[in-house]
Amino acid sequence: MPVADDAFPPVSEPESGQKLLQFLQRRLGLPQSMLHRWVRTGQVRVNGARCKPFTRVNTGDSVRLPPFALKMAAAEAAPDAPDCAPEGNLPPLLGTSGYWWVFNKPAGLPTHPGSGHEDSLATRLARHFAAAPFRPTPAHRLDKDTSGALLVAASYEALVEAQEALRSGGLVKEYVAWVQGHWPHAETRLLRHYLRKEGRLGQEKMHTAAPDAHGAREALCLARPLRIGQEESLVQVRLLTGRTHQIRAQLAALDHPVLGDGKYGPAAERSRPLLLHALRLVLPDGRAFACLPPWTGPHALTQMPDPLPYGPAGASEGPFPPDKNRAINPPLQ
Repeated sequence: MPVADDAFPPVSEPESGQKLLQFLQRRLGLPQSMLHRWVRTGQVRVNGARCKPFTRVNTGDSVRLPPFALKMAAAEAAPDAPDCAPEGNLPPLLGTSGYWWVFNKPAGLPTHPGSGHEDSLATRLARHFAAAPFRPTPAHRLDKDTSGALLVAASYEALVEAQEALRSGGLVKEYVAWVQGHWPHAETRLLRHYLRKEGRLGQEKMHTAAPDAHGAREALCLARPLRIGQEESLVQVRLLTGRTHQIRAQLAALDHPVLGDGKYGPAAERSRPLLLHALRLVLPDGRAFACLPPWTGPHALTQMPDPLPYGPAGASEGPFPPDKNRAINPPLQ
């Protein structure tokens, strides 16, 4: 029979709205299959009543657990070797807006842990805020070698709102990238491709495809040149969709891969740093946070560029070349 425990406080406001299974996973850090079994067999109660794994919990709800649950969670969280110590401090905080926080993620730090790298922004947040009722969580992802502005949600409601804004276009994300070659247009352009993911798990790569190809998804972004050279150009990009590796894949498809991108550009580029930076985030509430890239020497950017147009409304689109499934469209009107 479940028992109440003073060490397991009621649902707090930042945790409100989560599914019970999510709530328990964030609080306890135990395997989902174990928690699911406890709920299904009635060993977990909400306000004294049996419930389902996907029941939503609300502020003030009392959640009762099996008597051994907290001991198991404590044992799971206890460090058993020196390498369990925190790997580093949090990146610089650009600012906050309620439960939304924006960090300046350095290149080389993954957003989430994965194969071959335990250290990540998500890991550092979880350790730094281990006692918080809701552990702050990245609301989106930047590639490991991409630096710049990254949004973190400090409550479940803020996380849901941010993810909904990402889907609807209410969260504006702008980047700057140094690309290979002479960028051929002086105006802002709407770039459109259809991309699909190919490759084994953990080694996926985005490829251009025909619009009706299986798994193909539309990828849209705005691109404006900031500097145009014969060998290299600096381009400002605003995402209008959010596909995996979208900017890298789209620019490479136009024969202008990002400098340092050995995945989508020449293999020799692997020895150079990736020159792609998340320049600016505009939150759904209208607040904007921006940071210049850490690049030095001839690639340095010392002045913040103006924001790109809000959207592609009014832009006319040219036909796609049938053999390339790609286009650089006419300039925005």
